[in-house]
Amino acid sequence: MSEDGKVALPDLEKGGAQADTPAATEPEGPTTRIAADLEAVFDVPVQVSAVLGRARMEIGDLLKLGPGTVLELDRKVGEAIDIYVNNRLVARGEVVLVEEKLGVTMTEIIRAERT
Repeated sequence: MSEDGKVALPDLEKGGAQADTPAATEPEGPTTRIAADLEAVFDVPVQVSAVLGRARMEIGDLLKLGPGTVLELDRKVGEAIDIYVNNRLVARGEVVLVEEKLGVTMTEIIRAERT
């Protein structure tokens, strides 16, 4: 713990402790992480969205929409859909049918650059 009462957290990107804290004894080589390492955040709710496509229109046209209206989206049939977690793009996938319900299977994980 530092003088201001804050606890230094490990840098998970590098797989070790921060430079200003004493390093724990770790085996040489790559560190293997398992799901149990994240057990503390398993109950944190997140919002997951699967975006089939987008459309842009004027409010007047939006108000004219009704049942049976076909809305043209910016994607083609068979094109990957975007999967967002808390409004951040994390993956791309395909729509699947599972026991008469729509689902999404991930085909590509998006690795975001940290700033």
